Amino acid sequence: MEEIVKQPSSLKFAGKLQDYKLLIKFNLSFMVVFSALISYLLAPKVKEFDWVSIGLFFLGGMLVTGSANTINQIVEKDTDALMKRTANRPVASGRMSTQEAWTFAVLAGIGGVLLLWHFNFLTAALAAFSLFLYAFVYTPLKKVSSISVLVGAIPGSLPCLIGWAAGNDDLSIGGWVLFALQFFWQFPHFWAIAWIAHKDYTTAGFKLLPSNEGPTKYSAIQAIIYSLLLVPVGVLPYFIGGENGGMSGMVGLVVVSIANLAMVAQCVRLYREMTVKAARRVMFSSYIYLPVVLLSLLASKTQ
Repeated sequence: MEEIVKQPSSLKFAGKLQDYKLLIKFNLSFMVVFSALISYLLAPKVKEFDWVSIGLFFLGGMLVTGSANTINQIVEKDTDALMKRTANRPVASGRMSTQEAWTFAVLAGIGGVLLLWHFNFLTAALAAFSLFLYAFVYTPLKKVSSISVLVGAIPGSLPCLIGWAAGNDDLSIGGWVLFALQFFWQFPHFWAIAWIAHKDYTTAGFKLLPSNEGPTKYSAIQAIIYSLLLVPVGVLPYFIGGENGGMSGMVGLVVVSIANLAMVAQCVRLYREMTVKAARRVMFSSYIYLPVVLLSLLASKTQ
């Protein structure tokens, strides 16, 4: 008779914790909430760091984003199972039931929206709208048309407006400038990922690149166009939003301009080389771009 070896409870807890980390796509959620938090701190009405408010905002943002990512994994569990990069996700692999995932998604979504209501109704409403748009419009649209990337860029940029609304109690021009920066940034960022994982995405039935033929010159040109749009948008924080003529100072202007030109250069390189290696450079550049740009704006924020 075989002896049944019981897994220690500490290992079970660690495994479950890891599954929930995968479920909410922790790294992605953190990056999303990071952009929202910096946008909150950039709002002119926020004059100092209130760590209680920052903590509440961060927790609320993580819950809402985690809920959206959980629903995404529930809806895509069958296609996730087909792709190497996503097959180990808890719902796709069968380690977590869809019922458990739905329970978490509902509780996290409601809890996150209520926490953000602490700031104002506008913040909570935008968060709820972003969750709905990402989970129930963008996610199923990925199998229908590459227009899903455009649709997905809206909830992907709303964290900037959510943060601005929380800090400034309105949707004034500064928030829309930050929205535009993150909106245009997403296209070269996401298309680079889709370029690298094209075979996986095609196997799963996702249509994400702008060209129906996949990684083509047309797709690379589109990445260049959207990276070029970042250049004029990037100078706007220096000229609008603050009492002294801008929501951010000269340091922000210089750093953002250099970062924008670097993104354009990487996208042009992708067009010239047409390789996965070049696409990976665009992807890594985009990962660096966002924190550098947002932190430089915050560092030179005008009062």
